[in-house]
Formats: sequence, structure tokens, C-alpha cells
Amino acid sequence: MKIGLFFGSFNPVHIGHMALANYFIVEVGLKEIWFIVSPQNPLKEKSSLLDQRQRFHMVNLAIDDFRGMKASNIEFGLPIPSYTIQTLDVLQKKNPGKEFALIMGSDNLETFPKWKNYEEILEHHFLYVYPRPGFSGGDLKNHPKVKMTTAPQFEISSTQLRKWIGQKKDVRFFMPRSSWEYLSEMHFYKNYK
Repeated sequence: MKIGLFFGSFNPVHIGHMALANYFIVEVGLKEIWFIVSPQNPLKEKSSLLDQRQRFHMVNLAIDDFRGMKASNIEFGLPIPSYTIQTLDVLQKKNPGKEFALIMGSDNLETFPKWKNYEEILEHHFLYVYPRPGFSGGDLKNHPKVKMTTAPQFEISSTQLRKWIGQKKDVRFFMPRSSWEYLSEMHFYKNYK
């Protein structure tokens, strides 16, 4: 059973994340998608990052009762900054017999050689890559463990959503309804610049 791991800060989760996860189940044939909510990406600034428990809760709300998707807070108990190789080791020990693959954008594939122990990740796991505008995937796109896909592209980002929310714009149709309702109720990102 191959499980796709969709790592991200999901700050906040949006319809692009959900549609991509669904694509990898219905079109690529991954059995499940696990949203790995990251406490802090080692390559990103922490300043605008909403509390990890709130982001995890919004992902759970987004998934609702869809059986093929699951939110994971596995990284919350790991040292910060969290590195994918460590997360994979822990997941493999807790889930023997399951095969994990990484889901990432072509922009992340281009920077993948900067990841800690990236060669070891490639040795043991497949990478399923979705297109991102302006990024071809770099030198690794032809690697035998890298599967380039034709997933739909979404001109939407969590950064843009935070900006719009800070500008008092309505973003309800860019997020799963229950996540948006919770975000609005809690007044998250209202002061984002």
C-alpha cells in the first residue's frame, strides 16, 4: 500500500492542497494521502506561521470524513527544525510494511539537493512531483525514483490568502468551508501585512 506524504505548513490549508491530494488518489493511484503538518520548515521564516495545533486542526476540518486522507502531527514531537529524513524514519518504524512516497512541487524538487540526506530519501522513497509555474524540476526530474505528473496547477498560495485576509478580503471560496469558518471565527491572519 503506497501512501503519499504531503508535507507543508498549510498556513492555511486551501482548495489547491485538497485538489492536489485528491488528484494523487484518483489519478496517480496512491492509496492514501497523509498531510504532514510541519511545525517549522527549516528553509522558511517562522514569523507569519500560525500555531501548529491550529493549522493541524484546520487540515482535519478540511479532510472531514474523506477516508483516503489523513492529517498527521508526527513532526510535532520531533526536534525543531524538523527534517524530512527524520520524519520518514519515524513513520517507517511506526508503520512497518507500508510504503511511503513524497509529494512535492517542481519548485521543491529543484531545491531537493539542499535537503538533509536527500540521497538517502531518494534511495528508499519515490517522489511524486506536481508542476509549479516557472519550475521544471531541475536536474532530478529524470531520476528513476522521481515521477513527474500532470496534476492541475492552481494560482493560489497560502501567502496570498494571508495577504487577502489581512486586507479584509473574503477568501471563503479558496478554502474548504469548515476550515474557512474556523479561521474566520478565530480571526486568524487579520493583522497580516
